[in-house]
Amino acid sequence: MPHLFPPLRTLFPALLLLLALGVLPPAHAAFVPGTEDVPLAPGLAAVADGALVFDNPTGRIIQATAIGPADADTVTRFYAETLPQLGWARGTDGRWTRAEEVLDITIATDAPTRRLTVRFQLSPRADR
Repeated sequence: MPHLFPPLRTLFPALLLLLALGVLPPAHAAFVPGTEDVPLAPGLAAVADGALVFDNPTGRIIQATAIGPADADTVTRFYAETLPQLGWARGTDGRWTRAEEVLDITIATDAPTRRLTVRFQLSPRADR
């Protein structure tokens, strides 16, 4: 029985090294607070206690903020590539729609610090 898993003995240290180097993806992706279906772009972190989550019969209302040293164009490109894969359709000026919901994403850069602030607002569609 001791020779049943010898390949794992050599594979395990290699996997640990890959994890330590950040080559493997994290076990779970970060999402906008209050959601399980709107990912945070790389380089962004949710603002602690910065989310408002309200659920009612007409749908959910979520307001959240994320900050980070990310580049505005990179974040915009991330959402343009990622959200359609999650069923969101692009509108105008950072607005996305899906089923009965609207997602507004506002991106602002603080010029002196070059720190990015991204605001997310999810709400029921008004045209239902």
